[in-house]
Amino acid sequence: MDPERSKDVKFYSIKDEVRILGVDDAHFNLRKDKKAMLVGVVFRGGSYMDGVLRTDVTVDGTDSSDRLIELVNGAKFKDIRVVMLDGLGFAGFNLVDLERFFRETGLPVIAVVRDMPDFKSIEAALENLKNKEHCLECIRKAGRPRKIESMPGKHIYIQHKGISFEDAKKIVRLSSTRSNIPEPLRVAHLIASGIALGESRGGT
Repeated sequence: MDPERSKDVKFYSIKDEVRILGVDDAHFNLRKDKKAMLVGVVFRGGSYMDGVLRTDVTVDGTDSSDRLIELVNGAKFKDIRVVMLDGLGFAGFNLVDLERFFRETGLPVIAVVRDMPDFKSIEAALENLKNKEHCLECIRKAGRPRKIESMPGKHIYIQHKGISFEDAKKIVRLSSTRSNIPEPLRVAHLIASGIALGESRGGT
């Protein structure tokens, strides 16, 4: 392991067009589907989309970290500076290990949620899952979500690795141009739902 990858990335200046990869999952049927699609969009700040990536993860599995690391390390977009995730979990309870992701990609990662998670309900939902311990470890490593103002008067919560809280907050605010959710995540959601359902839903 490169010891330098255990330290936060230093952003001496955060440019308006800092390259951000936002990732969200597509709609899936929990009872029928074994896989769910993840869509990533590369954005310049909160203004322009440069490209789209995709991969698949197992429903309620443990491979989301593997697939995201492969996706980022294999991407042709070499100027990505930070990755944003729509929460810690994809495809049900397929949770991302934020520490491992940062360690193996060298890219800071920010998980974004609209509201403070109900951890008691989450732990109860995990009771019957085979990957319970993996999920609990990912939650522990991610740390408690912290509230930030993404737009004037509007708040969300973030967890972050490989980047200071202040820099993460600046990047979230910079990229939240059309709603309280950063634009890379909003557009990733629109594309993912459009592909899976035939039309986009939500996204604000």
